Amino acid sequence: MFVDIVKIYIKAGDGGNGAVSFHREKYVNAGGPDGGDGGKGSDIVFVADDHLSTLIDFRYKKKYIAPSGENGRAGRCTGKSAEPTIIRVPRGTLIKDSNTGRILADISDDEPVVVAKGGKGGKGNMNFATATRQIPRFAKPGYPGEEFDVTLELKLLADVGLVGFPNVGKSTFISVVSAAKPKIANYHFTTITPVLGVVSVGEKSFVMADIPGLIEGASEGVGLGHSFLRHVERCRLIVHVVDVSGIEGRDPKDDFEKINYELRNFSEEIAERPQIVVMNKTDLATEEQIEEFRAYIEELGLPCFSCSAATTKGTSEVVEYIASELDKLPPPIRFEAQPLTREELDEQELRKKTFTVTKEDGIFIVDAPFIAPILQMVNMEDYESLQYFQRVLRFSGIIDKLEEMGVEEDDIVSIYDFEFRYVR
Repeated sequence: MFVDIVKIYIKAGDGGNGAVSFHREKYVNAGGPDGGDGGKGSDIVFVADDHLSTLIDFRYKKKYIAPSGENGRAGRCTGKSAEPTIIRVPRGTLIKDSNTGRILADISDDEPVVVAKGGKGGKGNMNFATATRQIPRFAKPGYPGEEFDVTLELKLLADVGLVGFPNVGKSTFISVVSAAKPKIANYHFTTITPVLGVVSVGEKSFVMADIPGLIEGASEGVGLGHSFLRHVERCRLIVHVVDVSGIEGRDPKDDFEKINYELRNFSEEIAERPQIVVMNKTDLATEEQIEEFRAYIEELGLPCFSCSAATTKGTSEVVEYIASELDKLPPPIRFEAQPLTREELDEQELRKKTFTVTKEDGIFIVDAPFIAPILQMVNMEDYESLQYFQRVLRFSGIIDKLEEMGVEEDDIVSIYDFEFRYVR
């Protein structure tokens, strides 16, 4: 099964927590804090794999959660950072943020791409010792790793794209000029998935893609074509195959115009891509049909070739011309990652500090996800540790919100499993 678009969830590893520890050794008085820092969480890295040609594996595994870094340890030992989590995809896969449509990466070359960064490790209590605070009984939790709902979209990396109506002979053409073995039969939509073939011309070679037959309305979702138009986007040259014989009762000129309309309707950029026209099935056409269509194409300023893929007549001239043209054209399109705007970055930071305060039966209930890991690391029976927690509540705006909602002395405030009486 050919799958070229899927949606998955990825989460990089969280950073390890900093440790709360104090040096204990015989004959060493007041050894001091020696809690080490947490290790970095695992990055999620995407890598191109030429052994893959479809995204079907992602149909069955939808969640990729990377391991966290190790927690810090005593003796000023830093926790071990987690190894990167490698996800292999076919070359030419675009990775997009499903919520915004923003391009996160284009996996087109051999360079691994970090899409979700692991969280940094939290600081151990050795970092918080000062002349006035010599026994810090708290440490910082690790930072969470990045997480995204991403859409993987395969856009085949091919130099040449064969387009045209169903049953015009595209599959026969690619089977003749390359080692590709597509299904060939005398009925429409024989090819229902894109087929890649490597074409060799002397010492040169290029990749040709047989795009499943387009029909009128393909760019608006009719037939199979709309599913595969994306695979034409990277092609440097479009080879438009036309059944010049009209054996199926269609007008070759009308076919040519309709396919180009669908390409233009899908993308103006694709419509402007260099294009050559191949008149196929010339063995079934009259000389008058061939010359009439050739004059029409040449009037448009496009190169026009005649061939019979079934008998291989004229195919060598076509591939030789394609090879010479590709030398003049720029490399295949690479889509650039789209960085977050300042507004999006600000919104992301704001979301990290989001909290709600509600009042139920006289109790003020605080829901603040970013507070949960801090609560785990703070010793509420230690004065300095408690002061640190109070500063977090103040700087995050939670205290201001409680006062705005009319909290009074001795009112109960609940933050997850921790309850305390409010003191001004």
